[in-house]
Amino acid sequence: MFRFRKTILTAWLLTGLVANLAMAQESTTERKEAAYTRTITDRAAKIVGTLGLTDPQVAARVRDKIAQQYRNLNTIHEGRKTALAGLTDSARKEAVETEAAQKIAALHSNYLAGLAQDLSSPQIDLVKNGMTYGVVPITYSGYLAMLPNLTDEQKAQLLTYLTEARERAMDEGTSEKKHAMFGKYKGRINNYLSAAGIDMKKASKEWEERIAEEAKKAKK
Repeated sequence: MFRFRKTILTAWLLTGLVANLAMAQESTTERKEAAYTRTITDRAAKIVGTLGLTDPQVAARVRDKIAQQYRNLNTIHEGRKTALAGLTDSARKEAVETEAAQKIAALHSNYLAGLAQDLSSPQIDLVKNGMTYGVVPITYSGYLAMLPNLTDEQKAQLLTYLTEARERAMDEGTSEKKHAMFGKYKGRINNYLSAAGIDMKKASKEWEERIAEEAKKAKK
């Protein structure tokens, strides 16, 4: 009888322990989800703050669309990561990558179409810049400052490269990968300018010297 009661007690204790662990895991998951929701919502709100929207309802709707895009991208990237884990067969890996790329491409188109319901083309560009840390305007201005003698054709080509990079970078899942995408296109830009006879190392050095000289003048 004693053993029976002990067995019952042990089973009861184990059941309670399992239940408590399950509740703890659920609570942790909920906290993580809440924190992630706050992060992407705050990130989206900062972008919306640059758009000059005067209608609170429109602003909230655009904010939610941007936040949802972050969530959707994260779902695809995490799903691809999970699917690739442990795979060794190259054909299966390629299939996973292809499927993820197709999902991202469809998501990209639908996202921009959704934004276009509330925003103008220039405003959508601001959203894209917000999702990619303003790399396009910052980098483009940098090239113009470093190379003041660029032709209109060369300026247009630089902007084309950077805009294409932004279109792809905004679909990446991390800041590192977004910057890496721009890095690839900066390489293309430098190759393009080098092919046009521009010595990029010399131009960069001269630009640094001009910046240093301007800093000295500003201190006087």
